[in-house]
Amino acid sequence: MFKPRTAPVTVTSPVSRPTPLRQAVYDALIELIVGGVLKPGQHLIEAELAADLGVSRQPVREALLRLQTDGWVELRPAHGAFVHSPTVEEATQLLSIRAVLETYSARGAAQHATAPDVARLWELQAAGIAALQKDDARGIVEANAALHGFITELARNAILAELIRQVDRRVRWYYMPIARPRGKDAWNEHAGIIERIAAGDADRAEELMQHHTRTTTDFYCRQLTQAP
Repeated sequence: MFKPRTAPVTVTSPVSRPTPLRQAVYDALIELIVGGVLKPGQHLIEAELAADLGVSRQPVREALLRLQTDGWVELRPAHGAFVHSPTVEEATQLLSIRAVLETYSARGAAQHATAPDVARLWELQAAGIAALQKDDARGIVEANAALHGFITELARNAILAELIRQVDRRVRWYYMPIARPRGKDAWNEHAGIIERIAAGDADRAEELMQHHTRTTTDFYCRQLTQAP
């Protein structure tokens, strides 16, 4: 007969588990897509991906199935797997939602930022300018994500931060092709936002972030419609 345990087990530390191979492959493929190594519309061949990643074809196949479900890859019968090509509608929907979250973040950051926080914002701004001067698209994207991420952190809202994390990789993917042509204007806009956060001007910080995110969305959609 089953006897209930009389005393709870005290767990002193969590069980450490390595990342499952299929998860590691899934994450690696997403980063290759986000980074522009695997481009929209590109044919993905299981054997080649497996060789490049140093794994068997099985975890690649499992990852591709999940990537299709999550909207990163298209599986076409009798043709194989292809990197998904974002549509204007998809981009508008996701970037518009992100804009609402970012705007709220800027207001919260202006209300809560301390002097050291503002100093850190300027450091992140400098990193972005340096990447821009090097014409380093990947560096610009990562610096942009870091700056926006820190502004979100300053808002002191855990739910807001979690919502933004859920779309972060897709936003970075969308931003990659416009990182350089949009770069100078975007980082000038960042400077204005930081200045308003430093001044504690929540209304103006919110307004500038709203303009910044809307301009980025419009720029991306124009680039998408002009692409061959």
